[in-house]
Amino acid sequence: MAPAPPRSPGFPERRMRRLRRTPAIRRLVAESRLSVDDLVAPLFVREGIDAPVPIPSLPGQFQHTVASTVAEVKRLLGLGIPGVLLFGVPERKDPRGSGAWDPDGIVQRALSELRDAFGGAVALMADLCLDEYTDHGHCGVLRDDGTVDNDATIELYGRVALAQAAAGADIVAPSGMMDGQVAAIRRALDGGGYEEVSVLAYAAKFASALYGPFRDAVDVHIAGGGDRRAYQQDPANRREALTEVLLDVAEGADMVMVKPAVTYLDVIADVRRCVDVPVAAYHVSGEYSMIRAAAANGWIDGAAVALEQLSAITRAGADFVFTYFADEVAEAIGG
Repeated sequence: MAPAPPRSPGFPERRMRRLRRTPAIRRLVAESRLSVDDLVAPLFVREGIDAPVPIPSLPGQFQHTVASTVAEVKRLLGLGIPGVLLFGVPERKDPRGSGAWDPDGIVQRALSELRDAFGGAVALMADLCLDEYTDHGHCGVLRDDGTVDNDATIELYGRVALAQAAAGADIVAPSGMMDGQVAAIRRALDGGGYEEVSVLAYAAKFASALYGPFRDAVDVHIAGGGDRRAYQQDPANRREALTEVLLDVAEGADMVMVKPAVTYLDVIADVRRCVDVPVAAYHVSGEYSMIRAAAANGWIDGAAVALEQLSAITRAGADFVFTYFADEVAEAIGG
């Protein structure tokens, strides 16, 4: 038997630290990388305003006019950010959320203007749900007993998908967590001649306590102080998330999303191992606002924590991340 090679001095104790010694070396050996190409910026577009309105619980974010949405997307494109996700804030709401599929609805108007302004230079995504448009704040139409009627709701989701596709959406993103929503949307799109429009399913969307600032941003108040635990996923359930994801992929989802992100890194990693389609994660409003609040008090370096969290999300397996930090991170890391 050949003799063992001599141990080099400090082996193995010093070997690991050698690869961390300088910024250049750390870049060379990095196992995962956060890029501008990984970022999608959520944007809120509101009817009935003539200038952007700051969102107090989301510092640095605004409810935009259609015109200021176009200007903001131009700025984001200048930073190299490839995609935006639009949420609508209508002037009027009703029990069925009809503004969601109105051809002249706020998101449809914004999509049309953005498509005319930028063509294919930006990936235009539209949140596909009813909660922003219903007067009761739920993600679907309600029965007389106050529960969500799943089948009636997904029929309306198909109508919303057609309206968004006609207005210029590249990707529709159903977020309501209704059973069969992806299949219903795919049938509607294909039947309407929009076979090329992609579906990004909020496949594992948890009933999280981290959505409060977002609901302020879209003026959503759930009737009677209720919640969405009857249709969003239980935060305690990890295996169930994979079942939801696999069902959505089987129904035709082109991409899937885990939401929230940082508190569900284990789910992101599980999903990445189980599917071959692109995996997205949503760094949600509460995750963003907690960093902002702590940074404002001088307790943390907000920019560093934001970068660390987004890097962790991609390390866990996300191909791209929806984040309100998109512009700041893009400026920090460059193209």
